[in-house]
Amino acid sequence: MADDSLFLIDVDKILREKAPGKAKYIPRFVVAYLKRIVHQDELNVFLRESRDKVGVDFLKASLDFLDARLDVHGEENLPGDGRLCTFVSNHPLGGQDGLALGYVLGRHYDGRVKYLVNDLLMNLHGLAPLCIPINKTGRQAKDFPRMVEAGFRSDNQIIMFPAGLCSRRQGGVIRDLEWKKTFVVKSVETRRDVVPIHFEGRNSDFFYRLANVCKALGLKFNIAMLYLADEMLKNRHKTFRVTIGKPIPWQTFDRSRTPAQWAQYVKDIVYSL
Repeated sequence: MADDSLFLIDVDKILREKAPGKAKYIPRFVVAYLKRIVHQDELNVFLRESRDKVGVDFLKASLDFLDARLDVHGEENLPGDGRLCTFVSNHPLGGQDGLALGYVLGRHYDGRVKYLVNDLLMNLHGLAPLCIPINKTGRQAKDFPRMVEAGFRSDNQIIMFPAGLCSRRQGGVIRDLEWKKTFVVKSVETRRDVVPIHFEGRNSDFFYRLANVCKALGLKFNIAMLYLADEMLKNRHKTFRVTIGKPIPWQTFDRSRTPAQWAQYVKDIVYSL
């Protein structure tokens, strides 16, 4: 496979696509800095070396590259009777947590898993087949509900991080922001039990300070997200504890609470694992 057919990380291309009218005005030193913090060259070496790996094999190669070890508890709670479920987890890191859950569940369910993820990850050739891309702005916005619907109606297990963003530090506590109710509504509609998962980990103090500064300044663009690759590499050579809880039957989510309240209920269970 030729290099030009690979989905490599290309900051110049991403800027052109995400800010078509403004990209050419961005100073070159800023672009060079962005390439450095997203580790473009280092990650592209890995992507070239793993060019033949797709899906679960790509996730395994990624975890090996990051030297991430997993201490998994509660695998006996994974339904093995053909049931389709929605697997929901806290999102402390933004890198290893996503790779790890995809690997653990993908290995267990023979690759029949789909993530709802940020559309930028579709640029990763090995990950793309496992993804339902989310981009609530721009051209894809009108397709978003249809794509989510198709994912839940498919015969794949669904993996979601209901907070959407990775965890933030508030009042000295590192925890997800509000969990969106989509997973509750869609799980009930498609009669999928919900399996809560807790992933143990944290990013650097710098990351949390930056995220809080951006929020205080009211910046709409999530600058902290640019640093997730850097955080991912800072979290190399670590062991992460993954705890899988008991499935919550979809019938649990009745009219006694609103979908948003049920989402909070599941979030509380995740943090109690």
